[in-house]
Amino acid sequence: MVDRVRSMRDLLVDPGWFVAALVGGFLALEAFQRDLVEPFSDRELTIDYALGAACCLILWLRRRWPVGVAMAMLVPAVLSFSAAIAILVAIFTVGVYRRAGIAIALTLAHLVAATGFAYLHPTRDSLWEWALFNLAVYAAVIAWAFFLRARSQLLRSLRERADRAETEQQMLAEKARRSERARIAREMHDVLGHRISLIALHAGGLELQPDVRPEVAQTSGIIRATARQALEELREVIGVLRDDADGAEQGGPPAPLPTLADIPRLVDESRRAGAHVRLDMEVPDDASMPGTLGRDAYRIVQEGLTNVHKHVAGAAITVTLRGGPSADLHIRISNPLPLAGPAPRGDGSGLVGLAERVELSGGTLTHGPNDSAEFVLDAVLRWPK
Repeated sequence: MVDRVRSMRDLLVDPGWFVAALVGGFLALEAFQRDLVEPFSDRELTIDYALGAACCLILWLRRRWPVGVAMAMLVPAVLSFSAAIAILVAIFTVGVYRRAGIAIALTLAHLVAATGFAYLHPTRDSLWEWALFNLAVYAAVIAWAFFLRARSQLLRSLRERADRAETEQQMLAEKARRSERARIAREMHDVLGHRISLIALHAGGLELQPDVRPEVAQTSGIIRATARQALEELREVIGVLRDDADGAEQGGPPAPLPTLADIPRLVDESRRAGAHVRLDMEVPDDASMPGTLGRDAYRIVQEGLTNVHKHVAGAAITVTLRGGPSADLHIRISNPLPLAGPAPRGDGSGLVGLAERVELSGGTLTHGPNDSAEFVLDAVLRWPK
């Protein structure tokens, strides 16, 4: 049994059904008496009105106990015509909130009860005509209830599916952000590890110089020991993020990190894969560019070319890089949208990762179609002064 918390809509609908069942039932009884072979006696009329009013009152319990309310109306269905509307509302409620088998069984039981009422109070119409009329009315009510039940279940399923898809998308986005942060951490591990190793190496060399003063040698030893300790702590904290392929686990040399100078090679690889790529670079010598800026620019171009290969294979791509120490680095990757049909859609995790990387570096990233029927990826990276 499903207990429903009564909503504001229920509080408005229930009084409406009560009034409709009460007024409609009494009006139906007045009209029905004209077709009777023998009119109701005062006693029969009083019993009919009393049972009809009682059935209307127990409609307030139909949401909590739909089957019980419908079963309680079986006896009044044999003795009262003013309860007809209330009975139809009860059958409708069972069809909406309970299994089809239970609803159909109760509908058939009420059809038998209605036939019993027609037998006890014959009209000018035949019993078969009365039974067929009731069958049509009950069938329409239960069919409408089944339709609303199926519609409600479909809407609930669609809402659950949408919530699940949104949750999965958030998980993918979070996974992409964590992956990008892990990749940045691996890159920083390589860079900082190399720099700290150089500090330790130079400090050790200065410590071993024969002509240096004792206090300088002592300070150099402290610097060397501190640098080695910092290197060990760095490896403990973020060294676990390195892949086996980096060679860190085996003690091999760190893998070379990509820079701005590697972008032409990246473009050549895309050309060999069948893409028509035009590269337009106007940036200073890579030696004057901070290392993190070159790596970020490389990753942006790499992700942009990868997206074009996945979604619009063989398209003409334009890669533009502009900037310098006195200005920000602007990166723009554009390609035509497909001429027919929607482009294949991925999960967007690559762009989410790029956005995370660019945001961490203090830059901005935008992407999407423009008025020239192109998909454009624009990034602006700050050039540290």
